[in-house]
Amino acid sequence: MPLKLEIAPESITAYLSGEIDHHTASYLREKIDDVIEKNSPKELTMDFSAVTFMDSSGIGLVMGRYKLMAETGGVIILTGLDKNTEKVMKIAGLEKLVKIQKGGK
Repeated sequence: MPLKLEIAPESITAYLSGEIDHHTASYLREKIDDVIEKNSPKELTMDFSAVTFMDSSGIGLVMGRYKLMAETGGVIILTGLDKNTEKVMKIAGLEKLVKIQKGGK
């Protein structure tokens, strides 16, 4: 599936790839939430560098992880966003909740 997780003592990096739609978002939610609950990281980085397509399910994916991380005072960083995906994330208001790193595709 389109996910590689890198777990460090204080952080988790989720490398997403391929298409993020209703079906894959469900899988991603389950896997990322499981790792968050087991490790209680202070930081979750979601790397979109290898994502080829994303519908509104991607926004929901980020929002749900934000809520989960906020429960323990953690933060989310989005990285590797292409210009269109970054624009969609900002229109959805996510830049007020998560940190969006520049330098995507």
